[in-house]
Amino acid sequence: MGERFLPAEDPVLESAIKWTCERNSKDIRQLLVWLQEARSTKEQKAIMARVRELLEELELSLEKLEP
Repeated sequence: MGERFLPAEDPVLESAIKWTCERNSKDIRQLLVWLQEARSTKEQKAIMARVRELLEELELSLEKLEP
């Protein structure tokens, strides 16, 4: 993400949203590793459900960062 020309209206909120994006990205990456190691279809489905939840939250967070 690029730097803004003007300061954020709520820098604390912006910081929290950026942290959420970074954390979700790391969590998704780890879940995809675990997906490869899953022993059953049930485990795979549970992991994929969590990945989808995190992706949705990530998308909403990115939308909030848009000026």
